[in-house]
Amino acid sequence: MYPFLRMAKELWKFRAAPKLTILQPHVSTHRIWPQDLDIWNELNNGRTLTLFDLGRIPMSVRMGFKEVAKAKGWGITVAGNSLRYRKRVTLGQKLTQVSRVLGWDARFVYVEQSFWRGEDCTAQMLLRSAFISKAGMVPPSEVLAALGQAQPSPDLPEWVSAWIAADALRPWPPQR
Repeated sequence: MYPFLRMAKELWKFRAAPKLTILQPHVSTHRIWPQDLDIWNELNNGRTLTLFDLGRIPMSVRMGFKEVAKAKGWGITVAGNSLRYRKRVTLGQKLTQVSRVLGWDARFVYVEQSFWRGEDCTAQMLLRSAFISKAGMVPPSEVLAALGQAQPSPDLPEWVSAWIAADALRPWPPQR
C-alpha cells in the first residue's frame, strides 16, 4: 500500500521550508518500518522506489510546482529510472535522502536521488520525469518559465547522457 500518511507527514514537515530553485537539493530523513521490509528483512527494492517519492514530491512542492500544476492542469510522471543498490538497509535504520534535479532536455527532467546512512550511500537512483497535461507532454522549458525560473539546463553529467543514449537503443514495445 502506498504510504499516504508518511507522504502527508513529509508535506506537512516541509510546508514552511524555504522555497527551492530548480537546481537546489531537497534533503529529508526517513526511518525504515516493518512494512518496508521484504522476506529477507531488508528494505524491499520496490519500496525503495516508493520511499524516493517521499523526497521527490516535497521537492517539487518546494520548487513551486504544486501551484503551477493546479493553475495549468499539469502533472508529473515517471518516464524511466535506473536504481543502484549498494548497502543493506534493515528495520529501524534512519536514512537521509538527497533529491536533486541534474538538468533537462526538450522532453524530460533528470533527477538524482540517493539514500545515505551516515557517510555510506545505500542506494542511488537516476529518474527521468515528464511534465504532462491533457494535451500531452509539457516541455521543461515551459514549466521553468511558469515557475519564474526560465534558464538553460546545465550540462548533464556524462553518465546521465550515456544512460539516455543507451535507453534510446532499447526496442519499444519489447518482445512478448
